[in-house]
Amino acid sequence: MKYRITHKTAYRYSEPASLSQNELFLHPRETDTQRVVQNRLAIVPEPQYLHRRTDYFGNIAYVFMVQQPHDELTMTATSIVETHLPVTPAPAGTPPWEDVMRRLAAHAHPAELAACQFVFGSPLAAVAPGALAYARPSFPPGTPVLAGAMALMQRIFTEFTYDRSATTVDTTVDQVLATRKGVCQDFAHLAIGCLRALGLAARYVSGYLETKPPPGKPKLIGADASHAWVSLFVPNAGWVDLDPTNNQVAGENHITLAWGRDYGDVTPVKGVVMGGGVHMLSVLLDVAPQT
Repeated sequence: MKYRITHKTAYRYSEPASLSQNELFLHPRETDTQRVVQNRLAIVPEPQYLHRRTDYFGNIAYVFMVQQPHDELTMTATSIVETHLPVTPAPAGTPPWEDVMRRLAAHAHPAELAACQFVFGSPLAAVAPGALAYARPSFPPGTPVLAGAMALMQRIFTEFTYDRSATTVDTTVDQVLATRKGVCQDFAHLAIGCLRALGLAARYVSGYLETKPPPGKPKLIGADASHAWVSLFVPNAGWVDLDPTNNQVAGENHITLAWGRDYGDVTPVKGVVMGGGVHMLSVLLDVAPQT
C-alpha cells in the first residue's frame, strides 16, 4: 500500500505569544515493512531555531522555537509512505510465554538484550497487580506467547468500551481497568502493562490507521485520527504488532510513526508557550491511499 498522510496541528491564541518551543514526532519510521518516500514539515511562522534529531529509540524528532510575537502557530507534516504486509508467525508455534520471560531475564542474545528494556514499567504503563491479575486468564501455563497475547487483545476488545470522553492523556492503567473505557492509547497501555507484568517485552507504537467511511458515505478529508497499538517481542520472530482497539494483527494499513515505552516518549506534538492568553487547538489528519 502507498499512503499520503497530512497531519496539521494549529494553535490560535487570544493574545500574542512571545515564545513557543515544541518537539514533534511526525516523521514516519523506516522499518522492514515500511518505506518513507517523502516527508515535509512546514511551520508558520517560520521558527528561529529548528533541529532534527534521532532519539534513544531511533525515532526522528524535530525541535523548534519561535521567538517572535505570534497569535497563531501551525505545524503541517506531509508524508508519502509505502507499507507491506508483515510476516506474522503462527501463534501456536511461538515459544511458551514462561520460556520467553526467562530468555528476556537472561538476555544472553543481542535481540533479547535490546528487548528486555521494554519489560520494565514506565510512567503511563506501570507494572501493577491489577494488570497482572487481568493478564493471567490469557496466559495459562505453557501458553504460546503470541497466542496468549492475541487472547489478551481479544478480551480487551470485547470487555472495554471505546469512549473518547472517558480518559485523558494522563490516565493510568489502573484507572482504565476500573472504568473499562478508553481510547486506543489506553488500550495499548493496558495491553503493555499486562504483558510487562508477566515479564514480557512490549512497546508502545504511535502511528496512523487508514479508516473507511460507512457504506454509502464519502470519506471526510481531514477527519482521520492518530492511532496507537502495542508491539510484542517474540524470540526468533522479532516484534509483532497487535492492535487491541480493533482486535487485529497490525497490517499494511497501519502506518508507524514512532515507538517507545509509552505515549509520553512519542507524543506527536508537545511543547510550551509563553503568553498567548487562551489557547485554541485544532487538528486535521488525512490518510489517503495513493495509486
